[in-house]
Amino acid sequence: MMTMYALEHRARSFVLGFAAGCVLSSLYGFLSGAWPFGVVEFIWAGIALRRWKAHPGPKANGGPMS
Repeated sequence: MMTMYALEHRARSFVLGFAAGCVLSSLYGFLSGAWPFGVVEFIWAGIALRRWKAHPGPKANGGPMS
């Protein structure tokens, strides 16, 4: 999850990977009985999904075909 967060400036897929990591952490929190942790991770997953939707696609590299 932290690797995805560190690399999310490179591509949209890393933002989505971070969101997936948050969802899995949230699920673990709820299943282990640490529901406050599960709630916080679920909120972070929602924020990450919103950022994924708003993240621009790949930029043109400025080459001769752009």
